[in-house]
Amino acid sequence: MMWRTRRVYLDIVKGNGEVEERFLKGLPEWPAFDRWAGSPWSRLMWVGIYILIFALWASSPWLWLLLPVVIAMGAVHGAIINWFAHKYGYHNFEVKNTSRNLFNLDVFMLGESYHNNHHKRPSAVNFGFRWHEIDPVYPVIRLLAWLKIIRLNKLQPVEAH
Repeated sequence: MMWRTRRVYLDIVKGNGEVEERFLKGLPEWPAFDRWAGSPWSRLMWVGIYILIFALWASSPWLWLLLPVVIAMGAVHGAIINWFAHKYGYHNFEVKNTSRNLFNLDVFMLGESYHNNHHKRPSAVNFGFRWHEIDPVYPVIRLLAWLKIIRLNKLQPVEAH
């Protein structure tokens, strides 16, 4: 599944894939940034930043064993969500796919494990829906909006089944 997802993503990036209009609505276009963010140089820059962070703050040589985990975390995170969250968990909404919410409290995946909620409202800034679904990134997004770094759009409320 992950290889298929990667192929679809690369087709879209290269302009060979079709994207439904609803996924493009209101989406900013930053071609120069997209080219840079998807480049090998960008990836190498992030690996360099991780190495620098470990060099400055690793309090024990044993912590360096975590460096490969930190570097691979983006791909691992995507695999956890896009595989486990379509097989296990619970759902709040009936959607046209198998998405589920993995955890009742999601601190490890930073709100991404509320995958069923995400498929119902993909542009929501808060993926938590029920009282126990706390999206830890949501307060950060609200802070950035309060500081006028980002602008949030209003979404219509959605009822669970």
